[in-house]
Formats: sequence, structure tokens, C-alpha cells
Amino acid sequence: MAGNSLGTDRAKRFAGAIDCDLHPAVPGMNVLLPYLDDYWREMITVRALDRLNLSLTSYPQNAPLSCRPDWALEDGKKPGSSLKAMQEHVLDRYQSGHGILNCLYGAQVFHSEDMAAAFCRATNDWIRDEWLSRDCRLRASIVIPAHNAEMAVAEIERRADDFRFVQILMLVSRELTLGRRQNWPIYRLAERLGLPIGIHAGSAYRYAPTPVGWPSHYVEDYIAQSAAFETQLQSMIAEGVFAKFPDLKVVAIESGLTWLSGYIWRADKTWKGVRAEVPWVTKAPSEIIRSHVRFTVQPIDAADEREAIARLVDHMKSDSLFLFSTDYPHWQFDEDAALPPGLPDDLFRKIVCENALATYPRLSKANQTMEIAL
Repeated sequence: MAGNSLGTDRAKRFAGAIDCDLHPAVPGMNVLLPYLDDYWREMITVRALDRLNLSLTSYPQNAPLSCRPDWALEDGKKPGSSLKAMQEHVLDRYQSGHGILNCLYGAQVFHSEDMAAAFCRATNDWIRDEWLSRDCRLRASIVIPAHNAEMAVAEIERRADDFRFVQILMLVSRELTLGRRQNWPIYRLAERLGLPIGIHAGSAYRYAPTPVGWPSHYVEDYIAQSAAFETQLQSMIAEGVFAKFPDLKVVAIESGLTWLSGYIWRADKTWKGVRAEVPWVTKAPSEIIRSHVRFTVQPIDAADEREAIARLVDHMKSDSLFLFSTDYPHWQFDEDAALPPGLPDDLFRKIVCENALATYPRLSKANQTMEIAL
């Protein structure tokens, strides 16, 4: 990626873009120590946790997919751990109005619920101080210990007054399907606070990431993520999440897009035949998804990306489903092709900015709060 700008014409098109998937990396346990109490600092020493790399194995540090070569940092530092590099590589380059940070870190997946809650608190505090407070364009997702709804709710409530936190982050592969009622306290609070649920590709690896057992290779695991998204969306629809919480929004992050057409066709067809089983599902799955679910565009995973997006817009009968993302620093596209050329201007602006503003009400509220403070 040569130079510091996209060129005048492209820069104008992207100006004000809202990047809905940026990954800040925790560089090491040491940065979280100031945000942990005495007990947990002692436990880190006793358990030798300070020697561990707690990055999620869903994105191995040395896997090519995990970082574009031109986005790699010097001296072997974790990709995504430098705010300055993120600013240069994407925020300044695309003239982003906002960027939403989704921190993928081991804090979410500790088996100990108390430890998970402590590390999620520390991670959110670190994001607040080292990222949100150093670049006014940045917003963030709240990292939660999703396997304990009570503790997750407590952490969300702790962040409720900071409008720079605009979303709640969950991983797509976990112990329970997301529609189960154990998760409903999280959704109830999310709806009340105007916080979308961001479901990101990734796993706690408590169970095999495929329906038929453990794969042997990373490529199998990564490709299987799209099937996990199908399962989780169907769970939330069938269990009645969107009937119970009619104002809830869900964002599928890094889910890919090409699976969506086949899934919608099958979900609608099957629902028509067996909907007596789920009488609370009074609308077709495709209609529910149009109303409640949004998708980040990277990875588009199609040979002709422009045609794939156009076909999905036509099939889904909506141009409001897709949100701009670079998935920084993951390697999903080369050079500046975060969106394919040739998209109609109206659709381009919807994807780059307008759809995100409609999805994340706290984006505008945070701006208003900052203006009042000034």
C-alpha cells in the first residue's frame, strides 16, 4: 500500500466512512496489570499467566490471514497493537469518521467465570484509556464474559454511561446456541441501552467447532465459521429472541457473505413447513434478518465481489444489510480494495456510512456528549 492517501476521487468517496471491524491487540499481560486488583495480580504471578500469549487461537499470530504483510509491525510486535499504525494504515487513509474496535482476546474465554470477568473489565478499561481516549474517531465493543450472563450484564452496566462503547461483543462458537434463554438478560439490557450484539467469528474451543468433530487444519476451522453463523442466527430466530426483543440489533462480524442466499432460501422454505412448532415466529426468517441483522462486508469471499453484493441486495430485497469494514489487521483484501469498484453511488454510501449510523445509535449520541463536554 504505497503513499498515505487513496487518491482524491476515492478519498472523497470514503470520507466519513464508519469502519465496523478494527482489531486492537493486547500487546502483553503487563498492560492489563494496572487495571486488575491485588488478588488478580497475585494470581497472574502464582499461575504464571504473565508468560502466556492470551490471543485467541482463532487468529494465530503467524498465520498469513491474521495480518497483511504491509500491516505487520516492526520487532515482531503483535499485529494491531499500535494505535499509530492503525491510524496510518486505515483510519487516516480512508478518512474514517469512526472506527469500531473489536478486541479479540483470551479474556472472553477463561473457564473460570470470575477470572474471565476480571480480565474483561481490565481489557475494557485498557481500551478506554489507550485507544478511545487517544483518538476521538474510535468507538469500541464491550468485551464480556458471555458464558455467565449475570457477570456479563454487570460489565455492560458498568459501561452504560460511556457512549464510546457502542456494541456488545460475543463469539459465534461457544457452549450454547445464542438463542437460549440463559442469554436473554444480555439481550434485554442491550435492547434497553441501544447496544447491538456484535457476533464475531471465533471460538472459545470448549467444544469442536464443527458439527462432526475436530478438524485437523486451520483452513477447516476458518471455513466452518460461516456454518456457525447460520446456526446462531437460526437459533435466535427460532427461540424467539427477536419476538421478545423487537428493537434488538445483531451484527454478524467477519461472517462472510456468500452463504447468506442459500441459508435464507432454506430457512424460509423450512419455516413455512414447520412453523407450527414455533408460533412466536410470525415472520419469515428473511424478513426477520432484514429487520434485525447486519453484516460487515469483509470478507466478501466471492470471485466477483461487486456482483456478489448486488445479488445479495436483490435477493434480500434490502440495501441496508451491509456495513463497511476493513477487518484490520486481518488479510481479507489487497491494496485499497476494502469495497469492490463499480458499486452504485447510493449503495456505496449506504454501506460506507449510512447503514452503520442506523445500526449504532450511540455513534451520534457519543458525538453529542463530546460536543456538550467541549
